[in-house]
Amino acid sequence: MTLAEKLLQEFQALPEDKQKQVVDFVELMRNKHQKEIEAMMDDIITQNREAFLELAK
Repeated sequence: MTLAEKLLQEFQALPEDKQKQVVDFVELMRNKHQKEIEAMMDDIITQNREAFLELAK
């Protein structure tokens, strides 16, 4: 059984109110991950500002 299959099986065994909590948690984790990526990209841009400006010419 794959991880996705196991997760789906466990998820489906939960009552609906608990399923909603799982969905909320997954969305929270996805948003946190997205913010981490955005912060990392902001750092890269800040650290390489001069190089990017030179390339833009």
